[in-house]
Amino acid sequence: MITKEKKKEIVKDLIDKLSRQKSVIFFDYTGLKVNQFQELREKLREENIDCTVVKKSLIDLALKKAASTEAAFKNLKIRDLPGQVGLVFGYEDEVLPAKILYDFSKKNKDLKIMTGLIQSEYLENEAVISLAKLPTKKELLTKLINSISAPIYGLNNALQGNLRKLVYILKSCNS
Repeated sequence: MITKEKKKEIVKDLIDKLSRQKSVIFFDYTGLKVNQFQELREKLREENIDCTVVKKSLIDLALKKAASTEAAFKNLKIRDLPGQVGLVFGYEDEVLPAKILYDFSKKNKDLKIMTGLIQSEYLENEAVISLAKLPTKKELLTKLINSISAPIYGLNNALQGNLRKLVYILKSCNS
């Protein structure tokens, strides 16, 4: 049995996480084994993503209190969602939490993505999954850098080729 003080502390922690998040994804973990859940948490922790599991009533209470600062939380009723609900908070990258959950759910059919909030926009299950299929911010930045640097490398190689040819011509003239 959790004391009232502990419940207040949990709600306060949830409100803090909700105020700092860029995205929060709600998922059903009913049927996941402990070692599978630990594996998921480890993958999330590697990317600085928080995973929290608390009673639905405490989540609803935290959402209700956080709704005073964030309008998107007002209409969420976690108590109405089926199964055991977990929350994943993304603080840096909006897409990465959904992507990790989606990739994990492909291997573990017991994990189901339910709903989410991305930058204060409410998203249904299908929208979260569509978002999870997009490349992450890191992947997009890598592609951008590669596409910007490719012409520079090409120019560098072309100029070096001309210099090499000049050196060969000068060597052959001296012989």
